[in-house]
Parts: sequence; structure tokens; C-alpha cells
Amino acid sequence: MTATIDRFQYAENAAKPDVESVGLSHLSLELGHLYMEDFQLGDAHLYDHFTRIKRWVSTAREAIVERHGKTPPRISTCFLIDDYFGSLREPRDVIDSVLRAAQKAELQIDYIARESACARVGDLNLAQLVYGQLVDEPLPGTTGSRPPVSRTGWLSNGRRSSDFTEPSAMTSPKWRSAVQSAANRHSIFIDVELWDEKQWSCAFLAGIWQLMRLGVIRDGGRQVVRPVQFTDQEPDSWQDLPAVLRINEKASPFSAYRTFSILGTRFLETEVATRVVLGQARIAEKVMRQIAGRSESEQIKQFPEDILDRIEYLFING
Repeated sequence: MTATIDRFQYAENAAKPDVESVGLSHLSLELGHLYMEDFQLGDAHLYDHFTRIKRWVSTAREAIVERHGKTPPRISTCFLIDDYFGSLREPRDVIDSVLRAAQKAELQIDYIARESACARVGDLNLAQLVYGQLVDEPLPGTTGSRPPVSRTGWLSNGRRSSDFTEPSAMTSPKWRSAVQSAANRHSIFIDVELWDEKQWSCAFLAGIWQLMRLGVIRDGGRQVVRPVQFTDQEPDSWQDLPAVLRINEKASPFSAYRTFSILGTRFLETEVATRVVLGQARIAEKVMRQIAGRSESEQIKQFPEDILDRIEYLFING
């Protein structure tokens, strides 16, 4: 895989289309992200998952109410199904199992999304689009020997330990430790694989999932994901299923100013890597200004400029 040209350059060109505005809730609340093996454990396992997170769903709702004061906040819930890294039963069977378990636990799922849509939506290679927006700048003091992310598929948050000092005529190269770019006293260096010969990585797709939920991805100025109302006539193939299904007809918008994800601790490393990716993703300036302007018009207090500060998590055991 190789990165495409920067397709967000349209944002710098006034002659090209304006940026489409998307509906925004105050909070996108993720109720889980499950793999093939989770569904193989049956409905009882799904019900157990929802009962364990139920108390934290209430806490997240209360927190956003306090943050927005007296104004009733718009909150939408979502659930991500992994149809990218493994084979699942037919969509209707899986979706019905999820909805039954959530309903039994007295939780409302507003939207269900499929993880493969983070890689491709219809004819749009979404992963390649976002991949082209990753910033890959050489660090001061390095030799320039590090291949760019477009060639290696690896992205880091600093200087790798494999970078060597420039040898002089009389000395051998010296090893240097890895260094985090924005270390807080001591470095925590992270090197993230974005793709291999067969697939995009989970960490990279999780980054795209967050960008989708924040409503900041555009292709030629247009939004890339439009939720489709769930019906009894869904296709039998995951590939033919809409990227995001609206389960609740009265749901607040899918995308939101902020995201909150309740995940198992097994996702902790992945999400740390995801934040490294998002920290080097360049979002179109017009999109950022548009959303900031809307938050100001809604009188949202202390709206973060950095998208990383709009993303929150709760990790639970199990």
C-alpha cells in the first residue's frame, strides 16, 4: 500500500466546494466493540457485556449533563461490530443477537456500525484517504534514514532506538535510546503498525472510527458516512450492509462534538496506539473551523481545539 495524494487540499482552495456540515450530538457514547469470538459465545455473553457496562453508561450520561448545564444534551449510542478481521454469521442474526441482549439489559443502541466500513465505504477507499492525511515529519537531530510512513506502514510518537548518530571518520555509529517527542519527564515510546501485506491494522481502523464519530472526515468536501435506517430487509452480506445503521428512528445524530467509549481492557494497547495515529492526522482546516464555530454558537463551554481532547474512554475488565 502507498499513500495517495493529500485529498484534503480542497480545504485550502476557495474555488472548490465548501465543506458539508454534518449533524452533531453533544456526545457519541460507544457501548462496545466485539469480535467474532465474542459472538460465538452466544447471547448470554452479550447480555453479560451490557449488564457490566450499564452503570458506566449512566455515569457518562450524567457527566455530559453536568458539562452542558441545564440544556438537555444530545447523546447518541453506538456499537461497533468487527466484520473485518473474521467471518461472522449473517448480519441479521448478529444484529438481532446484539439488540436482544441490549434490550434485555435495558440499554438503547441508536446506531450499529461495521468495522470494515472504516476501511472502505462503497467505492471510497476510506482508509487510504485518511492514511494520506498522516503527518510524517523528520525529527530534529535525525539522519533522515528513517523511511517515510508511506513506505513502511509504521508511525511513531518520537525517535526510534534504531536511529543512530552520524559516525565520524574515526568512530563507529553509536546506539541511541528511543525518545518520545512530547515526553513528560520520561519517554513512553510507541511504534504503531498501520498495515501489513493483507490488512489495515486494528489501531488505524479504530482511529478512523473515532474520526467518523467526531464528524471530521470529508471527501471532496462531502461527508463520507450517512447512517441508513435499519429495516427488516437488510442484505445477507456484510459487504452490502450500510456502513452505519440507525436503529433508533428518534436518535440524536451519529457524529458528535465528543466521544466516549466503554471498552474492555484488552483494547487498552490498541487505543493508546490509536491516539498516536490521531495525534499525527491532519484534519481539514475548514472542517475544524466549522465545528468550532458551531460549538460557539451552541455556547459549549471549554470546547477543546485538539481532537484528542474530545475523545474519552472507560476501560473495564472482562
